[in-house]
Amino acid sequence: MRGERHLSDVQLNQGGKITLTKSSPAHAITGEGAMTGNLYVNLHWTAREVDGGQGQLRRKLLQPRQLLRNETEVGQPVGPQNVDLDLACMYELANGARGVVQPLGQFFGDLNQPPYIKLSGDDQYGAPSGETMFINLEKKDEFKRLLIFVYIYDGTPAFAHTHAVIQIIPPTGPRLEVNLDRREAAARSCAVLLIENQGGVLMARRELRYVHGFQSDLDRLYGFGMQWQRGYKDS
Repeated sequence: MRGERHLSDVQLNQGGKITLTKSSPAHAITGEGAMTGNLYVNLHWTAREVDGGQGQLRRKLLQPRQLLRNETEVGQPVGPQNVDLDLACMYELANGARGVVQPLGQFFGDLNQPPYIKLSGDDQYGAPSGETMFINLEKKDEFKRLLIFVYIYDGTPAFAHTHAVIQIIPPTGPRLEVNLDRREAAARSCAVLLIENQGGVLMARRELRYVHGFQSDLDRLYGFGMQWQRGYKDS
């Protein structure tokens, strides 16, 4: 474990913090008017060492069939290891376009053209910065819904061995925080937050829905209707 760093490269606003909970799950990110700047979505976590003995694992995850890149098998070493969580986003735009932004397949997105979402990169240890996604708020009217989710890179169920937090940081107003605090030992993916355009206002709602599978299972839960197949991630 290399430790963790919060958003040292992002100037946080001074609007305070709101933690989204089961009893208070929703909050508006934007108003109805035009917006400038980016929405920052940051995942950081601390991980405990876990026992090996799982044998060699293929790092098989899922990526959209129509976006498939070259596949490479990568072995996972046996023994104590860091948990590798990946931050990702399924999106549906106002024009009906749907897709995913995720490290797997290097689908890092684009801020200045569709989908107006950009993943900063893939951090394999939750440190020093975790992972950050940028959402272009100048294009907020182009969004219909965004599903922020997290999956475990090598497929080993390990949410019970992590403490993970997602922060949503707008240019103004309070930052939102969602704690992945349920110890779901068998889960491999978690739908954390759903952002929907409601009459020109982007509303964020805590979901925290864990599944034993991967992206296709989350897709079925939320009805994005994409086709998925096995994919591989470079080490």
